[in-house]
Amino acid sequence: MDIGKLNGMVAEDAALRRRQVLQPVGGKGTKIFPPTYPPSDEAKRANRNAPPRHVYERRRLNGPEVWCVLADSVQSQANRLEECLLDAIRGGLPVPYVEVDFSGTGLDGISKVTSLDAPHRVYDAILRDSLYNGTPFMESDIGQRLAKAKAEDASTLLEASPAALLFGAWHSTGQGGGLGAKFARCLISEIVAVDVPVEDGEGEVQTSGRRTGSRIDPLGILNRVKIYQAKADSNDWTVREDEAVTKGANKEPVLYPARKGKPGRASLINHGNVTPSVQPLGVTCDHIEHSFVLSFAALRRLRFGGAEKDAAGRSLLAALGLVALTEQDARGYALRSRCDLVCDGRAPLERVHPDGATDSIVLDRAAARTLYQEAFESARKAGFNLSAEPLRLTPQAKLVEIVRASQRLALEGKGGNEDEAGSNGSGAGD
Repeated sequence: MDIGKLNGMVAEDAALRRRQVLQPVGGKGTKIFPPTYPPSDEAKRANRNAPPRHVYERRRLNGPEVWCVLADSVQSQANRLEECLLDAIRGGLPVPYVEVDFSGTGLDGISKVTSLDAPHRVYDAILRDSLYNGTPFMESDIGQRLAKAKAEDASTLLEASPAALLFGAWHSTGQGGGLGAKFARCLISEIVAVDVPVEDGEGEVQTSGRRTGSRIDPLGILNRVKIYQAKADSNDWTVREDEAVTKGANKEPVLYPARKGKPGRASLINHGNVTPSVQPLGVTCDHIEHSFVLSFAALRRLRFGGAEKDAAGRSLLAALGLVALTEQDARGYALRSRCDLVCDGRAPLERVHPDGATDSIVLDRAAARTLYQEAFESARKAGFNLSAEPLRLTPQAKLVEIVRASQRLALEGKGGNEDEAGSNGSGAGD
């Protein structure tokens, strides 16, 4: 495929799509562990300690309906494809993006955050609370143009961070709130485990698979040993009553930690045995399917200032989407712990015509990169101000301080809330 053929497809056809069959890297029938989500309200009413769950759906595939489990959501796939683009950028591919440089701030473990890994992409609060040439980003000239961007004129977004147009973006963090700039995604990618054995659970369908857990403490520490809140440091513990904080007229030692249920147990400080448990988690399946759709119809909703620029901008986005797909194929599908997948053969891309007819197209990683380079140069010639260097921002002092305060609380063991837990790698990104 060359840039001329891509231009023609973007202008006339419906989409490029692919349905790639995957299998567990351990072989067909190996148990995999899709992302988990909190139990439903119904399950929690039936059992306060209801375990997390996978996401089940009945889908009609090639005739009969079968039970399927979400292995990687559209949002999570967008995040992974953006990670692949970042790797390609580090390898020299000229993709515009925005970068916040935290180096020199003294924050542990944070160096740079980009519009390709920030949750809300170019409109994320991390970028909003950073400076461009000494001015708050969204108050700068380019920030103001990004805030005013719309499908009828998306040139600024294409020049600053084209991935935001490809994967969707919404300026929900500004003063306009939900009235801010909004762009629907043009690329849909999802991974689903097909034909999964299920059984009835507590008010909902659950997997027939099971995950076990247990741990033997090599020190033999028992939960019967009481631990107390230490006088020297309220965040520390002791087993000696004379070193413990006391309360009341009788000066009873305070069990550690005082603010949690069932205090005084060694398990609360991560000592002792882990009681064996069995949870309905993990699935086997007939196969796993990765579906990919790059919608040319969605690309044609975007305009960039005239016929030549419209065509060049749309083709640049299409080529970027193909780079993301082929980079993911090359990188592999290690989605999370015990969910490592591999392609089962190699499915071709399908060019979908307006009448639904299809043609097969073979495109590998090298060809996709070459195609993108051609699209990038064509867009430059059409008048886009595209740079291989990122738009560099620096964090405002208040952003550095809120991160530093959060890190300090985390080190003190005070930073976590139950509702802050993620869903085992499902990703947000929207």
